[in-house]
Amino acid sequence: MRDMIRVKWRTFRKGGLEGMVAISLICILSSLISGCARMGNPDGGWYDDTPPYVVGTSPADRSTNIKAKKIAIYFNEFVKLQDAQSKVIISPPQMEQPDIKEGGHRILVELKDTLKENTTYTIDFGDAIVDNNENNPMGNYAYSFSTGDVIDTMQVSGYVLDAENLEPVKDILVGLYDDLSDTIFRQKPMARVSRTDGSGHFTIKGAAERNYRAYALKDADGDFVYNQKNEMVAFDHKTFVPSWKPDTRQDTIWRDSLHIDNILRVPYTHFLPDDITLLAFTLPQTDRYLLKTERQDPEKFTFYFSYGNDSLPVIRGLNFVSDSAFILEASQKQDTLVYWLRDTALINQDTLRMEVQYLMSDSAGVLFNKTDTLEMLPKMSYEKRMKEKAKELEKWEKEQAKLKKRGEKYDSIPPVKALEVKFFGVGGIAPDQHISLEMPVPLACADTAAVHLKQKVDSLWEEIPCTLVPSPTHVRRYNLLTELQKGGEYTIDIDSAAFVSIYGSVSNAIKQTVKVKTDEDYSILEVAVSGVDAGANVIVQLLSSQDKPVKQQRTVNGNVRFLYVVPGKFYLRAFIDDNGNGVWDTGNYDEDRQAEAVYYFNEEIECKQKWEVKKQWNLTAVPRHKQKPAAITKQKGEQQRKLQNRNLQRAKQLGIQYIQDKTGIRL
Repeated sequence: MRDMIRVKWRTFRKGGLEGMVAISLICILSSLISGCARMGNPDGGWYDDTPPYVVGTSPADRSTNIKAKKIAIYFNEFVKLQDAQSKVIISPPQMEQPDIKEGGHRILVELKDTLKENTTYTIDFGDAIVDNNENNPMGNYAYSFSTGDVIDTMQVSGYVLDAENLEPVKDILVGLYDDLSDTIFRQKPMARVSRTDGSGHFTIKGAAERNYRAYALKDADGDFVYNQKNEMVAFDHKTFVPSWKPDTRQDTIWRDSLHIDNILRVPYTHFLPDDITLLAFTLPQTDRYLLKTERQDPEKFTFYFSYGNDSLPVIRGLNFVSDSAFILEASQKQDTLVYWLRDTALINQDTLRMEVQYLMSDSAGVLFNKTDTLEMLPKMSYEKRMKEKAKELEKWEKEQAKLKKRGEKYDSIPPVKALEVKFFGVGGIAPDQHISLEMPVPLACADTAAVHLKQKVDSLWEEIPCTLVPSPTHVRRYNLLTELQKGGEYTIDIDSAAFVSIYGSVSNAIKQTVKVKTDEDYSILEVAVSGVDAGANVIVQLLSSQDKPVKQQRTVNGNVRFLYVVPGKFYLRAFIDDNGNGVWDTGNYDEDRQAEAVYYFNEEIECKQKWEVKKQWNLTAVPRHKQKPAAITKQKGEQQRKLQNRNLQRAKQLGIQYIQDKTGIRL
């Protein structure tokens, strides 16, 4: 059968009649082969494990001087496209969405944009083409043609990472410009484009041997130009000229899932550069507007802003007196503002109508005074709250009546709910920490003289001096300042009525024991940092398994020393603090400023009790796209589509040797 259908055909040009007849004949004969070779019968015949392959194109692949905007690609079997929207990339980028259709043995592409002169066009399908029956992937496939006399065949590749945490950035547009102007990214669409996969990897095809710069863009409006400040971008002033060299790679032939049959050295064309690394960032959200307001609890209401500002809102009560009516609790960035109501009468008032004046950004990003009239209603009305309270009182009275009837001790006056004080560090604190207390609501007064701290000396408890001070960052938190000794045991005695809330609730007498841990309860981590300029301002962060900072220190003479590390597994991140403000700062394309450089130590670090761990870290020794450990990388690469290869298992069941060639015929 195979001898009958070994047809030789010449490459046709521009969809001529002879070419179309040849293609039709090949498709028909290929179908006959498929019918003979891929028998599916009720007793469980062979599966179709062979991927589809191209038998012809119109116009011919890599043709020059092409004017037609319709392309047909023919296959040896029925095919379909999977994830075409994200997988198929056309370069140069198309302003009007092309029409891509699948049908039987062919895929049709119709470009809508006017073709550019002397330009190479590439339609990169990636691994979107699969056969119709078994979803066997064809593998990466790209079709190209040129409108001029020359077709460009160079490729460049690399990675796009989030500048802040080196996470791979998926589905971001990556493009090349041969215009090296510093402002071109805002003026003109990219010349050649691609998209990143789940590993942040990209390959741009159809490039010429000329000087390029690479850019990346989360294109919000589909115009292939950076024109919205909420778009994630990456830019680099480095230029490169695409090139190639002959090379070899190892291909592993597996006998089965466990055993290697052979390792082949396969020659291939190695395109360069293949390690372009773009670090993408987003401008900070500085447009200020009121996101929402809420009054979940009757005693407070909250404003949520998109961005903080030192100028706080001005509130004027419309059905209540707003002068000195609130205690403000603001977040560190001043973007969340909680207003605690001082007056119980206001708490019981279901509707608080107010006029609020605050700063808001206009369409140009300029702040102006905005005035809103707001109504704040609690989640539960005053009437309903009183009913709930009456039910609780009735339940308590019944319980006391039962106790009285049985002759047991009972109360005739309902208990008053005390102010509950929350302690931090009860389970033991590190020697470099201090004891903290937090109140459920703001305080009207705090009697610091009613707070006593005692230290256990031998078997006796001795009172030692301490000072209770408000936290500078939290309106309801207080810190107990004293000199704590490693391994020391302490008791905090707080007299009753030491704390009184703004609503009159009073704290009970409190006694709490706290133990200070010793050096032996912890680990020490020393890191010697190198690989950057000696004068660089490097901050090293100790990270948890959730990629969150646990501790942070600035290097001194290239070294950091983390004390009192809780035993466990950790990771390291460092950033170059260019402006010395102690926090990572993003970039700005218009100001030609890159985000502050970030690096990851590419190994997990285990810290054990009583251990002193020392690490040498050259920040630039490992390429940036290989630095972040897989265990804390959230964006995982997609699993590559693979051939089903179910015939191998069937052959094993039948006890026969299974071999398959390109046409799918069992030999």
